[in-house]
Amino acid sequence: MKSVGPFSHPALLYRSAAEYVSATTAFVREGLAAGEPVAVAVPAPALALIAAGLGPDAGAVRMLDMGVEGRNPGRIIPAVLRDFADRHPGRRVRIIGEPIWAGRPATAYPACAQHEALINLAFAGREATILCPYDAAALAPAIVEEAARTHPVLLDAEGERPSGDYAPERVIDAHNRPLEEPGECVSLRFGEADLPAARHLATRQAAQLGFTGDRLDDIRLVVAELGANSLDHGGGSGTIRVWATADRLVCEVSDRGHIRDPLAGRIPVDPRVPGSRGLLIVNLLADLVRVHTRPGGTVVRAYFDLP
Repeated sequence: MKSVGPFSHPALLYRSAAEYVSATTAFVREGLAAGEPVAVAVPAPALALIAAGLGPDAGAVRMLDMGVEGRNPGRIIPAVLRDFADRHPGRRVRIIGEPIWAGRPATAYPACAQHEALINLAFAGREATILCPYDAAALAPAIVEEAARTHPVLLDAEGERPSGDYAPERVIDAHNRPLEEPGECVSLRFGEADLPAARHLATRQAAQLGFTGDRLDDIRLVVAELGANSLDHGGGSGTIRVWATADRLVCEVSDRGHIRDPLAGRIPVDPRVPGSRGLLIVNLLADLVRVHTRPGGTVVRAYFDLP
């Protein structure tokens, strides 16, 4: 496929494994022939299909399991896409990224859709082509329809065409909605003096659920960063709520702040530059992050898969 402008972000709408392998391997080989660094980040079963289809050429490609690297959609831009692109300054890169697949938990979809919409903003003006496959035979029709709003170009068995429905801002706004209220939870209203108690509340609940070692430290750090954000940007105080679902621990921090930058927490930050990295750290460590923000209030939920 031909790239349009510095950045190209097409959606591949496929309906069979054969169609998937044919289109993705052709995309990869076109990049290799052009001397472009190529990465593939898709779920493990699809990764195996592409690797088999590429044969020896797979050795020239960075292969990533999206189920691991993109377990939280909010970490895909900084830890997968931008990480790869930034490793090759001054060169056009080519990436396959499949963040949405049949069987992925529905709780992740709003974050996935926002991620797809935000790629366009995160890579504006960058020399990159990012192809996003969608299983049009297995995914819900509404998901495939929304792909046309987050991708300016659509590819399928009939060829390539511009998307007449392209409107990524609408998708970002559509999924910035109040989060479903939990059932039973523990909570604490905190100010600066209470931040250690907020961390302890979360880690105590986590330890009771079997979290230990590094993962327990991750939860402590996530809550510390969210709490610090509330103190610095959310009116000087916040509320933490913690609860468990059948398969996850959920830590939620709410405050009176408003996240105005849609890319907050999704762009790699130079460690030498002063500034807040709280939401980026949260995205990198949690298994899922959901956000609802509006003037006068923000809610951030960090989900951690139970051990």
